[in-house]
Amino acid sequence: MQASSWRGRATSAALFLSYPLLMVTALWPLPWAFVVVAVVSYLADNQTPRVAPALNEILSKVHLGVTLRFVLRETATLLLAGRVLGADSPWFIALAAGMFLLHGARSVQTTLAFYLNRWVNVLPAVTRNVDLTALRIPPPPPAALVSYKGARLLYLDILPVGGAAVGLAAGVSWLGVAGAALALAGCAGSIVALLPHFRRAAVLRDRDRVIAHVDEQVRAYDPEVALYFSGSLDSAYQASMWLNTLARIDRRAVIVLRERGMVDKLGPTTLPVICIPSGTDLMNFRGLDSVRVTLFASNVGKNIHMLRLPGHRSVFIGHGDSDKEASFNPFTKVYDKVWVAGQAGRDRYIKANVGVRDEDVDEVGRPQLAGISTTRPGGSQQTVLYAPTWEGWQDDLFHTSIITMGPKIVKRLLKSGVRVIYKPHPLTGHRDPAAGAAHKKIMSLLNSAGGNHSTVTGPEPHLYECFNEADLLISDISSVVADFLASGKPYVVTNVAGRPEEEFKERYPSADAAYLLGPNLRELPEIIAELDRPEDTMAGARRKLKTHLLGPDQPDAMTRFNAAVNALYDQASAQTAERAAALAPSQVSNQK
Repeated sequence: MQASSWRGRATSAALFLSYPLLMVTALWPLPWAFVVVAVVSYLADNQTPRVAPALNEILSKVHLGVTLRFVLRETATLLLAGRVLGADSPWFIALAAGMFLLHGARSVQTTLAFYLNRWVNVLPAVTRNVDLTALRIPPPPPAALVSYKGARLLYLDILPVGGAAVGLAAGVSWLGVAGAALALAGCAGSIVALLPHFRRAAVLRDRDRVIAHVDEQVRAYDPEVALYFSGSLDSAYQASMWLNTLARIDRRAVIVLRERGMVDKLGPTTLPVICIPSGTDLMNFRGLDSVRVTLFASNVGKNIHMLRLPGHRSVFIGHGDSDKEASFNPFTKVYDKVWVAGQAGRDRYIKANVGVRDEDVDEVGRPQLAGISTTRPGGSQQTVLYAPTWEGWQDDLFHTSIITMGPKIVKRLLKSGVRVIYKPHPLTGHRDPAAGAAHKKIMSLLNSAGGNHSTVTGPEPHLYECFNEADLLISDISSVVADFLASGKPYVVTNVAGRPEEEFKERYPSADAAYLLGPNLRELPEIIAELDRPEDTMAGARRKLKTHLLGPDQPDAMTRFNAAVNALYDQASAQTAERAAALAPSQVSNQK
């Protein structure tokens, strides 16, 4: 961390100092000193986006972006040439003309690349598992040709800048002109290589044609149920957890996304996936007219675009049941229905009194939990899964243990001789740098410990696979706790604020069958010792709580979820038919 910060400061200093030094060495003139400063300047410019990204963004906002910085270097080179050769020198004039033509050629290349990117990569609708053959979308050209901001081709000026500087220092006046000619040839070659791609992609510039074709394909599929999702790319897991469930229901399902990059982040599925970034395009997309049930996995502002569409019933299904405020958000009252796993989910809304009516809440179980094993893995070494939640949007909720307790928990577990699996929330460090720092500390501890400990920071292995490898879970107040109850194995909930046990369990019912772990970790040795017993102290309480949180085992959750979808679909279809029948007489009257 400190080394990275030092490199960032050193690169920033080199970048800022190089430009005035280029001007000084050019006007002096000191050709060999100019060569050295130019090399430092190019290296600093190249490294800044990687080691000092914040500085790079600031420079762009204050009109010192990457293009201007390259122009400043080229201007300094021309000043050096003018001072050494004189303004009347034919080599100076040729160098200046070559620099000017190079900028023009780069502008042409950037324009071609910009429109290629817009037509091919910024389509008004992006899909998976939808046949777009008729649109004849061409394969993308080589990445080196379509950096539409021009950063790659900007570096072609190394040839005239370097050639001129070295040539002037060595007394070879024509070297800069030769460099400019080579750079122009390279840029011209890039333009020629782009032209066939540009011509093939031009058919996609008609946005209406693209949307109409996607619309036609989706209407042919005739979807009945939609999973709608919007959010940051890091939150794609919230939608992905529902994909297998939706693939197994009786009704034809479609996935509707709003963020272009989400299409690639979404998990594997055979269902049609459509991403329509524009709210106007979505609300005019007739392919969704047949949808009668729309499921929402998160509460975000863009949900309003789908909620405004008539003819469907909206359902908030969330992305996991927990005692966190997200599971009884007041925004949830905008939906027609709220589906929860078990009685505990219903009770949260009643207790919170946020405007969600009890008759609008249905208990449908958690179909995703079917693959969770109810037996301990066995083996000579016990395994503890530490899966803390993220820091959340507010500082005073004491939801995550990772900042104040995380590294201490991992240290104690390592000393106790158990195997540790560490799986943090995907958004850890998203808002609070302290959480990110604690995460890095934990990673360092596990890497240094050796053995068969593991860290899981990506989508694979899945959380539920980690459940199956664990003898014990340590987590925070989150949906991870409720899901782990399906295993029947012991679990620990961190009591970050150090509340009295009775108060804590009343506030967070999902911890009612948990071992609580306070900030000083005093309870941890006794909890680990419980793993040696045939049946630990809290086993009976877990069996009771499992039904309360997740619903009964029979009928199974998939059956209940599917039945809920079918029932709501039938209700919505009946209401749509009634409205159509009610409108029919008035339409006939208007025609007369």
